[in-house]
Amino acid sequence: MITLNIYCDEFNFSPLADAFLGEFKSNAPLALEIIFCEEEEIKELNAQNRNINAVTDVLSFPTLDGIKGEEIKAENFPFDIDENGNLFIGSIAICVQRAKQQAEEYGHSYNRELHYLAAHGICHLLGYDHMQDDEKAEMRALEEKVLAKINITRF
Repeated sequence: MITLNIYCDEFNFSPLADAFLGEFKSNAPLALEIIFCEEEEIKELNAQNRNINAVTDVLSFPTLDGIKGEEIKAENFPFDIDENGNLFIGSIAICVQRAKQQAEEYGHSYNRELHYLAAHGICHLLGYDHMQDDEKAEMRALEEKVLAKINITRF
């Protein structure tokens, strides 16, 4: 059975991982990591990787290119197999303070905001983006679909 494994020491994202099953094709189990960081850490990562010297809520660091909508085949990425035999698709950094601020600002729970940011990051790791309006609509629809599977709604 194909799985999506989320390595995260601070929070259990297993239900979210399960909700993504069926939303991608792969011949190998996939894995990703989520880390939580402080504002200064994410600001530094944002500056180093995006040339934006500002705090942000979430950053994604995909390891695989050209996978959106394609079957993700382990044999195409032999150097991205982790020690557990999973195909590692990347890392996500979430800023705890921004997640708490945004939850309050948007009027929903911190739990919902963490799951949304994680889902957003996973979409990026799977090749989705939101630079164009049509891409943004597609990505938002997937985020909401996955969150709905685990009963995490906006309010």
